[in-house]
Amino acid sequence: MDQHPQKPKGNGAVEHYDAVVIGAGFGGLYALHYLREMGLSVRVYDGAAGVGGTWWWNRYPGARVDFPGGPFYCYTFSEELVQEWDWAETQPDQPAVLAYLDYVADRFNLRRDIQLETWVHDACYDEDRQRWMIETSAGARVSTQFLICAVGTLSAAYKPDIPGIDDFAGESYHSGRWPHKPVSFAGKRVGVIGTGSSGVQAIPEIASEAAHLTVFQRTPQYTIPARNRPIDPEVIRQARENWAAIRAKMNASPSGSLFEVSDRSALDDLPEQRQKLFEELWQKGGLHLLFGSYADIVTDKDANRTLANFLEGKIRQIVRDPKIAEKLMPNYYVGTKRQILDNGYYETFNRENVALVDLREDPILKITPAGVCTERGEHPLDMLVLATGFDAISGALLRLNPKGRGGISLKEKWSKRFDTYLGLAIADFPNLFLIHGPGSPSVLFNMPLGAELESAWIGDCVRYLREHGLGAIEPTSDAEKSWDQEVAEIANRTLFPLTDSWYTGANIPGKPRQFCVHLAGPRYFQRISEIAASDYKGFVLEKKIPATD
Repeated sequence: MDQHPQKPKGNGAVEHYDAVVIGAGFGGLYALHYLREMGLSVRVYDGAAGVGGTWWWNRYPGARVDFPGGPFYCYTFSEELVQEWDWAETQPDQPAVLAYLDYVADRFNLRRDIQLETWVHDACYDEDRQRWMIETSAGARVSTQFLICAVGTLSAAYKPDIPGIDDFAGESYHSGRWPHKPVSFAGKRVGVIGTGSSGVQAIPEIASEAAHLTVFQRTPQYTIPARNRPIDPEVIRQARENWAAIRAKMNASPSGSLFEVSDRSALDDLPEQRQKLFEELWQKGGLHLLFGSYADIVTDKDANRTLANFLEGKIRQIVRDPKIAEKLMPNYYVGTKRQILDNGYYETFNRENVALVDLREDPILKITPAGVCTERGEHPLDMLVLATGFDAISGALLRLNPKGRGGISLKEKWSKRFDTYLGLAIADFPNLFLIHGPGSPSVLFNMPLGAELESAWIGDCVRYLREHGLGAIEPTSDAEKSWDQEVAEIANRTLFPLTDSWYTGANIPGKPRQFCVHLAGPRYFQRISEIAASDYKGFVLEKKIPATD
């Protein structure tokens, strides 16, 4: 789905920067701010026409924050920013998040160092100069000592290889590449392929307007009501008054949130006690059911089953047709896929204009100019929406495919495993840093907060190199292996690796299966701080090579 512009011819001149950042979302914007405050010359490139990263691209109807939102899904580094920005809802929608990032870009005068509608086509490391040589879609040739990839974990849109997918004659859209022009569903027969986070958020919105909606479901999902509502002004006031304490509490939380972490097992309570607690948290909405109920929901199969039973009971209670309800029953451990928050998803299947096609029993054979053809017949459509997700965590990095020492490409390096050290650096790729890379907390932590902490670590590392007359840094292969083992050991204490999900790469044919999210946020940030304090144990530090030109 990422059709990058053709590379025009440049004029041959080389632009020089201390650091280049790829991506202008939460991570890229803060990396620019932090590095620029250090006095570095920095350039940011992004293929979008505006700042925002994934929030610029994902404009599909119903797109909202599915983490605890305002005023906590935001930057924490500036108390002035916290005082200035007013969040309106508990789960901000895409326009609100994008407006916030636009405000940040203006507030900190970031735009002057951002070049939009520009893709990085090529990035190769020059060992003799200890610099990255970059070519862009604008024809520029760029030299930089440090290359920071803030390309996003959910930015490489995935288009499935369904026969005839490009033959459809009606309107066709991918949720991850939604057009900027208004899209009307009124009077149309719409088909949605995919019931992950994007599909679940979009389906109720589409159903309320379309003449008919057909949902093509491969994998049923556990979803929880978001209960989005206007933010109580008192919540905003208290957050502003106590921001330092709130920030410290989020930093100490496994998810980077304010959820009170229980130390109780779901199996400690009687069934009626569990039911009462689950019901209270269901009515409260958001991620409280998962993060605020019991300590062992995602670590113990029997504890997990108690929440699964509760949620399956809710599906049967909400969906009036028992046959449809059974088709919507998931078959995985609750919480081990991206936990979805919805706004009336299950209720949508009570509408007369909505049909559900269970692809497990009636698979898609092909897409024709007129619609979607399954084993049991053709479904005529005027519009097709692909809510088919992303090649997550590693996908955007592999599409960038930088080339490190000896010309090794990232695709070669990661052909079998997504090896990193700390989720921040890669052996054989000196002076290349990742934000939310494989092996970091990334998608299972408060991502704006994580981006801040990782960007600051990268900036402090750059400062250390410059202060000590060093020209390059890269991890050892042994350090990578040790880190991969740590990530795996933590994950294997949970149920996450047992589920086919985009966390494990199961949604992309041929992708190596690996759960590469560090599940212990506070421990992770403590570890990377300790490694920095140890003069970067696990890294090879090179003296600076004198410039020859």
